[in-house]
Amino acid sequence: MTDPLGQSQVLPYLCGLSKSGYTFTLISCEKKHRFESGKSTIEKITDENNIDWHPLPYTKSPPVLSTIMDVRNVNKKARQLHREKKFDMVHCRGHIPALTGLALKKKFNIPFLFDMRGFWADEKKDAGAWKLNNPVYAAVYRYFKSKEKSFLLQADHTVCLTHRGAEELKTWNYLKSINLPLTVIPCCADIELFNPATVGENKKNEIRKELGITGSDKIISYLGSIGTWYMLDEMLDFFIIFNQAIPGARLLFITYDEHERIKSAAARKGIGRNSIIIRPAKREEVPVVLSLSDYSVFFIRPTYSKISSSPTKQGEIMAMGIPVVCNAGIGDTDLVVQKYHSGVVANNINEEAYKKAVSTLLNEIFDKDAIRAGAEDYFSLDKGVTAYKQIYDSLT
Repeated sequence: MTDPLGQSQVLPYLCGLSKSGYTFTLISCEKKHRFESGKSTIEKITDENNIDWHPLPYTKSPPVLSTIMDVRNVNKKARQLHREKKFDMVHCRGHIPALTGLALKKKFNIPFLFDMRGFWADEKKDAGAWKLNNPVYAAVYRYFKSKEKSFLLQADHTVCLTHRGAEELKTWNYLKSINLPLTVIPCCADIELFNPATVGENKKNEIRKELGITGSDKIISYLGSIGTWYMLDEMLDFFIIFNQAIPGARLLFITYDEHERIKSAAARKGIGRNSIIIRPAKREEVPVVLSLSDYSVFFIRPTYSKISSSPTKQGEIMAMGIPVVCNAGIGDTDLVVQKYHSGVVANNINEEAYKKAVSTLLNEIFDKDAIRAGAEDYFSLDKGVTAYKQIYDSLT
C-alpha cells in the first residue's frame, strides 16, 4: 500500500466501498524503505475508512523462494484473521494473493473474487524475467498457468482490466464452453484529485520556477515508473522527432525511478541536458506537476500479455485534459484514444511512425474539456467502485 500503485489502485476503491457499509481487513506485503516512509500516510487513510490494515514484510530475494515465504506468511495471517472475524468474502488482487484466496474458499467455503489484473505469468515470460529455457522458471511458469486455470474456474467472480483481455480469455480452451462470471473494470482515476480546475496558478508558477520552465516552453511529459515495460529509449527517440518539430521543447519525467538511467540514455542519444527535466512527485503533487504538460507520452512493450493491461496513467492524464501519445497493442488504450479523441496512437515503433504521430499531434485541435469528460466516462473511480459494489453485493 505504500507503493504508488497501492495508493492509486487499491485504497481509493476500498475507501469508496467502505462508504457503502463494507468493512475491510487488508493484508499487504510492504517494501522496507517505502514502509518506513509511508506507513503513517497509509494508517491515516485506513483508520479513517474502516479498514483494518495488516502489513507484512515483502521479500525479493532469493527469487522464487522469497515468494514462497511471502505466500506462507500471508496464508498464515489470513487464516488467523478469519478465525477472529469470519470473513464474508475474500478479494484477491493478482495471482500471488489468489493462492491464499482459493485456499480460503476451499477450506472455509468463503466466496472468492479473483481480481486478475493481467496475464501475470505470461507477463513474466514476455518480460524475460522467467526464461523458459531455464528448467526452474519453466516449472514456475507451468505452475502458475495451472493455478490461473484453477482461479478462473473456481472463483465466484473474476475481474479483468480490458475488453480485449476479456475476449482473449474466451478463446482459451478450458473457458470456451463456460459462462465465466466476469466484469471488466479498467484502472480507474481519481477524477477529483486529477482535476485541472483545482490546480492553483501560484503552485504551478512555483514549480515552473523550481524547474526553470518558462511560460513559452513546450512541455511533453512522462508520468510514472521507468521499469520493465516502459520503452525509455523509444520515448526519447520520439522526443527527438518532437523536438525537431518544436525546437526548444522539453521532456518532463514525473518519477521517483532511475534518474541516472534517464540522464544517461538521453545523453547517449545526444539530447541536451536542458531538454530533460526530472521531478519526483508525491501522489497529491502529481496533478500540479502534470498540469505543466502540453502533451504526455507513454510507450509500452507490445507483447501478447499486454492486451490485458490498463495503464493507470492514461486515465490520470486524460482527467487533466492533456492529450496523450501512446503506441498500439496495449489493452484498450488505443480504442480509448480514438473514442474520446484524447491524443494520438503511434501504430509502429519507428521514426516514420513518430513523424506521423508528431504531425498529427501538432495539427489536430484537442478539446481539454472533452478529454476530461472522456476520463469521467471511462475511467471514473466512482464507476469503478459501483462495479465492485455490484460484485460484492452479488457474492455476499
